[in-house]
Amino acid sequence: MNEIIKNRLELGLFPSPLHKLNNLSKQYPDNNIYIKRDDLTDMATGGNKVRKLEYLLYDAVENGCSSILTSGAQQSNHCRQTAAACSRLGLACHLLMSGNEPDKYTGNLLLSKLLGAQIHFTGKGKKESDLDSFKKDLEERHPKNKHYLIPLGGSSLLGAVGFINAVNELKKQINSMNIKIDYIFFGSSSGSTQAGLMLGKELYHLDVELVPINIDKTDFKGVSLEKKILKLVQEGAKTFGLDQKYELNDIPLVRDYSHAGYGIILENERMAFKTLAKREGILLDPIYSARAFGGMLDYLDKQKIEKGKNILFWHTGGFPEILTHGNELLK
Repeated sequence: MNEIIKNRLELGLFPSPLHKLNNLSKQYPDNNIYIKRDDLTDMATGGNKVRKLEYLLYDAVENGCSSILTSGAQQSNHCRQTAAACSRLGLACHLLMSGNEPDKYTGNLLLSKLLGAQIHFTGKGKKESDLDSFKKDLEERHPKNKHYLIPLGGSSLLGAVGFINAVNELKKQINSMNIKIDYIFFGSSSGSTQAGLMLGKELYHLDVELVPINIDKTDFKGVSLEKKILKLVQEGAKTFGLDQKYELNDIPLVRDYSHAGYGIILENERMAFKTLAKREGILLDPIYSARAFGGMLDYLDKQKIEKGKNILFWHTGGFPEILTHGNELLK
């Protein structure tokens, strides 16, 4: 286990801060609310994806790859952080973005371009299904380069190892603070963050309940997110020698807040963003972390959590999306 977890590049600023949200805890006095600040991990305004990239790009470099290919939505935090990491490592970066090229680059798309990524657009195609064929095309056009494909969101078992390691980081922090965390709320979208947290809590014996808030209702080539996560945790359990046997009903996922689909900002997201900004001076991204944070506040408002519990929100970053969707937050 240690060999797999130690094989990483040091790209982020870790451990990311963990602290109590004092004003919000006063608003909900029955519980204590903490935040894990993966928005402060560096790599072009921070975010949780650098945890996965430390392992994925280690593998790419070890295998002699000089060109990285991944995909995402035009405002993808994963793509922006991949571009930043490739810049630092001197690797070519190809980003396959959904849709047509916009007249004006903003937010993450702008930053990815400024970081030196070569950006390609799918038009009417889908980024996931076009990725393999695009890699083949790159290999034919640039046969001297060895290309490394990172799946959507960095979601593979190797990407999940980044969050297995994050659980070890978290456990050390809460032990040093002499606190116990009872619940962890976080956004779940492409699968490996949740898979890593699930595997990490078993490997490091962290007694906590995970509350993953689904961000995108879309399935992956007809496969539900629950089934995708199950495949990752089953593969991880085998790799790390866990006795735990995972079935589909062992995969938690709260789908109550994703009915509008990915990238649609509704009152839940606006309320969440404004609450954390005005109460604590911390900015969420309006698409991903705001949806998850809003779900956590809804749980608190509806008293779905027992009194006296310590709750952790895992802030996954995404600040640049405010620059694209900021006016929608003012409604």
